[in-house]
Formats: sequence, C-alpha cells, structure tokens
Amino acid sequence: MVKLNKIYTRTGDDGTTALGTGDRVAKYDLRVEAYGTVDETNATIGLARVHTGTSDPKLDAMLMRIQNDLFDLGADLCFPEEMKKGEAALRVSDAQIARLEAEIDEMNGVLDPLRSFVLPGGSPAAAYLHLARTVCRRAERLVVALAARPDEPVSTQAVGYVNRLSDFLFVAGRYANDKGASDVLWVPGQNR
Repeated sequence: MVKLNKIYTRTGDDGTTALGTGDRVAKYDLRVEAYGTVDETNATIGLARVHTGTSDPKLDAMLMRIQNDLFDLGADLCFPEEMKKGEAALRVSDAQIARLEAEIDEMNGVLDPLRSFVLPGGSPAAAYLHLARTVCRRAERLVVALAARPDEPVSTQAVGYVNRLSDFLFVAGRYANDKGASDVLWVPGQNR
C-alpha cells in the first residue's frame, strides 16, 4: 500500500530521482521519461473524463479503469527488475490488454468505417481523447526505445498495453463524437 505523508523530500534537488528499486537515476533518464509520459497520458485522460462523466457513464467507467491501469504501467516501468525482498514487482497483465481489445471492438462495432483520416476535434471529450492518444503515442515511442536497450528490461505486456491504449483512445475519440457522426474528417488538399 502506498503511504505519502510528506510530499517533498529534497532528495531530487541534485537532479536525480529514485526508481522503485531505490536506485537513483537522472531525472532525464529514458526510463523516467517513459513513465513520466505515461503519467502525462493519465492526466490528459483525466481532462477527457471531465466531459464524459455525466454524458457517457459507460465510456467514463472505461477511462477510469484505464487511469488505474496506467498507474500499474508506471509501476511496471519504475521497477526494471524484481523487488529485493522476494516480492514480485507489479506488472501489466495480458488480461489488461485483452480488456482494452474487447472495449475497442465493442465501441468500434457501432462506428461507421472511416472514409478519411479524422481531425482531432468535435466534442470536448473527443478532442481531449485525441490529445491523450497523441501523448500516449509519445509514451509508446519512449517505452519502445527503452525496451530496445539491451540493459533496460521492459515487459512485453508494458509495450503491448501502451500500443493498444493508443488504439483505444482513437476509437474512444470517435465514439465520443456521437458515435462517429460528429467526426471532423480530413479533406486532402482542401486549402490549396
């Protein structure tokens, strides 16, 4: 269980931060960038939820579950190795990825097929979901870059989850636009 009774510790004043293992790394370390951008994705989903809470309780419940999952993903990335005392580090599971896939399929089932790329916008919820998608894609690039380093362990489920989440956020953005009816479509060359 997490217990925070003091918010500032001054230990980061030297430009370092602690991983879950207690090891100190630079605040600009790629691992810190990766889980920091996962946290940014979570905050952006929080903005979307301001607009889904009463308008679409089912979508809002999905987003709330995802926000919790993103803390799991942050914990997964924060512990590059198993914990020292024989405890298992929290890892993203295949079941969390499968749930995202099922929810994508459910939402996508009521959407018309796309005829063009979707411009981020429409309803406020959709606009924030598209913003969350772009932040999530940045998180994915960082997680994949971290996983590509031979000395930086990253679970395959962490990579899979963040990849699937960006797909979810795209479909959710369309779903939040009156189930795609209010999508703003790209018109190639419209302003030449």
